Amino acid sequence: MNASLIAKQFAVSGRLVSVEPFGSGNINDTYRVIFRTTFSEERFILQRIRRAVFPKPENIMHNMRVVTDVCHKKLEEINETSDRIWQLPKIIRTRDGKDFYVDGNGEVWRAISNIASAVSYEKVQSPDHAFEAGTVLGCFQNLISDIPCENLEYVIESFHITPTYLDAMDAALKTPEAQDLLAHSREARNCLAIIEERRDFCSVFEKAKKNGILKLRPTHGDPKVANILIDETTGKGTCIVDLDTIQPGLVHADIGDAVRSSCNPAGEDAMDLHTVFFDTDLFSAFYRGYMRHAKKFFTQADHDHLFDAVRILPLELGLRFFADYLAGDVYFKTRYKEHNLKRALVQLRLMESIESRESQIRKIIG
Repeated sequence: MNASLIAKQFAVSGRLVSVEPFGSGNINDTYRVIFRTTFSEERFILQRIRRAVFPKPENIMHNMRVVTDVCHKKLEEINETSDRIWQLPKIIRTRDGKDFYVDGNGEVWRAISNIASAVSYEKVQSPDHAFEAGTVLGCFQNLISDIPCENLEYVIESFHITPTYLDAMDAALKTPEAQDLLAHSREARNCLAIIEERRDFCSVFEKAKKNGILKLRPTHGDPKVANILIDETTGKGTCIVDLDTIQPGLVHADIGDAVRSSCNPAGEDAMDLHTVFFDTDLFSAFYRGYMRHAKKFFTQADHDHLFDAVRILPLELGLRFFADYLAGDVYFKTRYKEHNLKRALVQLRLMESIESRESQIRKIIG
């Protein structure tokens, strides 16, 4: 359906001026929308939630409503004494008062407020930027830490359950198409070998949960650096966006995913694997920023598993990219034929760099 027609279904004053594709996300279709009146302009973000990835988009909107209602109330209080103005997107209701719009094809669309005068980056720009990314994640996790998990729905079953991605890879490997890819690609065979060597490690967090060492909490699910907004005027982190994957999980998945994206200066789409490495200076800055707020809820058991979190998330994402490559690129958006394979190689190289710097990383986290 036409995105312009969808934009008009939301309760925004004025006349529609433009609807333009926005951002570089791998999942949803995203647009920036501008409405104008004779005296003002309102911009917001319009998104179609892909059912192929999120079979229950209604659960996404339920979780987003629960979390934003809690956070907006708390932010009103802490902004009075904070060193910055903390922000979080707001759900814009439809003209009939609902949190989302369902089009004639059954597709779910949502509108959220635009955070003005803030910018995000695909790569960390400096240690100061890494510090702010850690600060934003720590603040957000602290804000939502007391929300009961039973108040949240699951939007992606088995999300960040690493062994399930191994199962997906194993299933894909049984197909003739995947075997053909392996036969003709040394890089694909290399990916498989790296993953196989760490098969047992993939269960480290599932064992910790089963043994009662770690517990579930509300999590963001995708706190990569591109989802951290930096105030253009002050240079301070102001907001975390992309709240689609909020659900119960381990805070370690959030930490590992944020660190994975923040501490690789080459970025996720590096074409030269020799440029990919884990920058411990960036990690040190991120960790200091994160613990400013996270220490309020972080336990000793959480701390004991911190290095495992840093190590496993690039392995997990590399595994996910590789499994999707073998399955025919059905989950992540791609820009060229072997995009997911290249992405997998970047993540696995980053994981190897983390492993080689284990002593340095453990020293930083004490």
